[in-house]
Amino acid sequence: MTTMYKARYYKADGAEGGEQQLPDWLFDGVINEAALHQAVKVYQANQRQGTAAAKSRGEVAGGRHKPWRQKGTGRARQGTIRAPHWEGGGVAFPPQPHSWRLKLPKQVRALAHRSAYNARAEAERVVLVDALDFEAPKTRRMVELLQRVGVERKALVLTDGVKHNVYLSARNLPNVIVRPFGQESVYDVLWAATVIIETTALENALPARAHERAQASRGHEPEVRALEAQALEEAEAKRAALSEVRKARRMAQEARRAGVSAPAGSAAKKSAPAKPKVEAKAPKAEKAVPAAKAEKAAPAPEVDALDPATVALPKVGDLADFLARFDDPADIETLRARDSRKTAQSHYDARLLELTGRGTSDEEDGDA
Repeated sequence: MTTMYKARYYKADGAEGGEQQLPDWLFDGVINEAALHQAVKVYQANQRQGTAAAKSRGEVAGGRHKPWRQKGTGRARQGTIRAPHWEGGGVAFPPQPHSWRLKLPKQVRALAHRSAYNARAEAERVVLVDALDFEAPKTRRMVELLQRVGVERKALVLTDGVKHNVYLSARNLPNVIVRPFGQESVYDVLWAATVIIETTALENALPARAHERAQASRGHEPEVRALEAQALEEAEAKRAALSEVRKARRMAQEARRAGVSAPAGSAAKKSAPAKPKVEAKAPKAEKAVPAAKAEKAAPAPEVDALDPATVALPKVGDLADFLARFDDPADIETLRARDSRKTAQSHYDARLLELTGRGTSDEEDGDA
């Protein structure tokens, strides 16, 4: 719902004339601090001239030659007398002339404009006066007007069009600014503690297109609020249902851990008569397996695994444990004949010595 603001009204002779309602297209009750911040930042950036400049070491005259040789002088090495640390040298990273200008979207600018007026109207700092018709510039008359209105600090006077005499009457006052209505900035409205507007200025002013769009969108505000409330209710209902489901699952898990049967339908299941057992069905006939797959699937017989003529010889480090599985000296000799590794011969001699009491070396000595 749009907030309707009212402002104090003063007649041309300074007499108070009660309160008047302010137009809702400008005073709609919306105060957007983010838009105000952007508007003030853009305004202050656009006030910068951007003419600051300084010379770098390459722009300063002189310093074309090395001041002294590199070594042998006892002093620190230097390349030029125009380096930044030299007196009269260039500036490191000097400022260069450039534009600081920023732009603000029209809708954001209009929102900030309305927000500034709403902030002053909410604090009852907006005052309406009759037309200010000064025949000649008179600062005293402007001071008297401000005193009757009750202005104690900075004031912004908005006139209906350009009024030169009013401007000249307030030019000597340090805390008063005079602007034609519609040419004031957001910074001007926020700078002033009191905004004085001529009634004819508000009556003759036409809302900009951005203000009209904002006013049209506020007409749909009740419907939008209702939809938002409905969406919030649905979200809360879904959240509550999900919480109940999680709670039920947690209780079921705790019951299973404690060994308690589920309450629903457990008694009926226990009291129900047991179903007759069904006789086991005859096993199905095994499918025929191809011969090649059967050979791969069937493990090799252990006799073949220990056949000294075909068994795979292990590494030299595992040979002692491997030979311990054979108890026949003839098998040991067969394995020795197959093994051509010189480092493995000592293992064969040790195994033959365990079985027969003599190794190959003893037989060779006896033959000799």
